[in-house]
Order: sequence, then C-alpha cells, then structure tokens
Amino acid sequence: MTALDIIPEVTYPPTDLWSDEPPLESDLHLQQIIILLSCLELLWRERSDYYASGNLTIYYNAEQLKKRDFCGPDFFVVLDTEKRPRKSWVVWGEQGKYPDVIVEIISDSTANIDRNNKKILYQNTFRTPNYFWFDPNSLELQGFRLIEGQYQAISPNDRGYLWSEQLGLYLGIFDRKLRYFTADGQLVPTPQEAELEQRQAKEQALLEKEQALLEKERERQAKEKLAQKLRELGIDPDTI
Repeated sequence: MTALDIIPEVTYPPTDLWSDEPPLESDLHLQQIIILLSCLELLWRERSDYYASGNLTIYYNAEQLKKRDFCGPDFFVVLDTEKRPRKSWVVWGEQGKYPDVIVEIISDSTANIDRNNKKILYQNTFRTPNYFWFDPNSLELQGFRLIEGQYQAISPNDRGYLWSEQLGLYLGIFDRKLRYFTADGQLVPTPQEAELEQRQAKEQALLEKEQALLEKERERQAKEKLAQKLRELGIDPDTI
C-alpha cells in the first residue's frame, strides 16, 4: 500500500445544530416577523419548494462555529429546497444553499450592523439576490438587488413599493408594517385578514340572497293584490 492508497478521513462539521440567536428587541420586531412569515405561508400554501423562517441562526462555515460568530437574519427565504421544520439553517447540510431573500428589521442598536456589516456579508459571502431592511419606527425601507456581485439599490415604484424578483412580490408599507403586494399592487392578506374577508364575503352573499327572496316575496304579494283587485272588478286575472 502506497501513500496514494491511503484516503485521509474527512471530518465534516455537524449539521444538527440548534439556533443560537438573542431575543428579539421589541414587540414590533416580533409582530413584523410574524406578518412576513404568515402572509407568505398563506400565499404559498400550495407550495413545498421553499423554506422561510425568522430570527434563526444561519451556520455557513466551520470557522464561524469556532468563533461563535453566528448570523441570524430577522427573516429569510430559501427557494428550491424542502419545506420542513429545522433547528437552524446549516449551509453545508443544505447543499450549499444560502438565502435568496433576507429582510432585517433594524433598530437603533442594530442599524449600523444591518446597513454595513451584514450588507457586506450578504453580498460577498451569502450572495443573497435580494436584501431589504425596514425600520418599524421611522418606516425607512431600503432594498438591494445583487448585480454582477454588487448590491444595487432597488428603485421604488410610484407607490413606494420595492420589487423582489425572487419572491415575485413587492415589499411596501401598509398601516406602518412591512407587507407584501402582488405584481398588480394588491395587498397580500394576513391569515386573520383573509379569514375576515371570507366571513364578510359569506355574510354579503347571504344578505344578497335574503334581499333577493324578500324582493321575490314583494313581487308575489303585489301580483296577488292586483289579482284580488281584478276579481273585485269581475275580471278573471288568469285571462289577462
């Protein structure tokens, strides 16, 4: 046996890693992440080829593990992957896939990191095609598209919405929250809003049915009254 016949044992980092993120800074951050997650899950309820999560650690190399230099975007989406529960996103255990879309909910304490350090990381290491940040207090919304390896600012449309070609949706502000909008500008509802819309639609349909029945009864009564009047005049209404 020669040295060439000896295959060195390769040790891979573990893939079954728990997320190790600090608590969210405020209720606004939590509410915003829930909105982004729940709206997308409702809209894509027939799809199983994506993974979306929030405040979850992304492990992307062994050196990061040693330094405990963890990175957990507030919200991210990975396309063309299996939709299933995960403890964290481990890049080397996910066929090398990084997020296709990242959204950071910025605050005074994280703004500098989100606008600089993380932007560089997502551009140069993650190569994430779409990166957005949103400030729930000032309502600042900024988006970037990766073009030839560099982030270029996404120009807003006439409503101030930013297009994500990865999601096939606009991101914009509605009622002081970051929301999705369809290509034709329709607001993507939350599960609660969708349920309310369905309930109101059913109530409206029932009301219209009741009104139609009431109108039909009025017409019947009017015809009966006319027939009675004709009979009083000695006229058979069936001959008319």
